Amino acid sequence: MKPFRARRDQVVARLDRAEAGIVGLLLDQLEQLLLADPEDSTGDPVIDRIYPAGHRSDRALADDYRDLTERTLREGKADDLATVRATLPADGGEVRLDVDQAGAWLRTSNDLRLALGTRLDISEESEPPEEIVDEGDHQLAVYYWLTALQGSLVDALVAARAGRR
Repeated sequence: MKPFRARRDQVVARLDRAEAGIVGLLLDQLEQLLLADPEDSTGDPVIDRIYPAGHRSDRALADDYRDLTERTLREGKADDLATVRATLPADGGEVRLDVDQAGAWLRTSNDLRLALGTRLDISEESEPPEEIVDEGDHQLAVYYWLTALQGSLVDALVAARAGRR
């Protein structure tokens, strides 16, 4: 991966084929979560993390808040996911984003990290694996790679706003 960099009014990165494939697979998994019937996903810790309760101490108030906001949130997340999918080179290559597209990438990569981090039970004490010896290490490595990708996007957007290239 070549991390995101500011280029005029865009941010640009390069993903190799495997990296683009990983992002595509994660998008597929997130899409399944977003398309799931909200009634069927009650109690799913990933859904609870992506759509946190609007009020922690009053369940009825939290349910009312969710009823008012969840549909719009799901639609926004689906739109962001579609933007990421449309700008992701399936076979790897350059990712070139305008400010709106970069916002969609930030929000979607955040949701991907929340989902993966919740499934892997990542905490502040978690560390990247030193060696990849099992599937859990692979998933943890993907989480930290996605964190680096998101971090480079944030840095590129800050640099673009500051007028640095």
